[in-house]
Amino acid sequence: MQKVPITKAGFEKLKKDLETLKNVSIPENVRDIEVARAHGDISENAEYTAAKERQSFLYGKMQELEHQLATSNIINLKGLNTDKVVFGCYVSLQDIDNGEKIKYQLLGPYESDISQNKISVTSPIGKALIGKAIGSEISVKTPGGTRNLEITDISSEE
Repeated sequence: MQKVPITKAGFEKLKKDLETLKNVSIPENVRDIEVARAHGDISENAEYTAAKERQSFLYGKMQELEHQLATSNIINLKGLNTDKVVFGCYVSLQDIDNGEKIKYQLLGPYESDISQNKISVTSPIGKALIGKAIGSEISVKTPGGTRNLEITDISSEE
């Protein structure tokens, strides 16, 4: 089983999500099924059908979270070396073609969230950045086309 890098905070969030699922969402769904079943004929009961579909989704999500926790490898971010791009660091980039500036944090796939500028080390840009130093230029093929980027800063804090 291949281990996936994750921060301690990310690991704790996965654990919290799993506990909420087990202790809140699934018990609520069980009650919803009981209430819907009490309405009579379940063969034509939309509430029952919806609750059973939700049950399937919740159990699938629970298995997914358990798998993510089992395959996680917690990486300590304290004393992070910022001479080169490594897991957990913040990387400031400038698009060479249009001058646009952006700052990403490199995390594992379980924590990546592009809306918060958290990208996975397994993404095309993440893979291209790992091991590079300030001043390095990279060319990355993305779904939006090839991007030419220069690393302008590497830090351990936002």
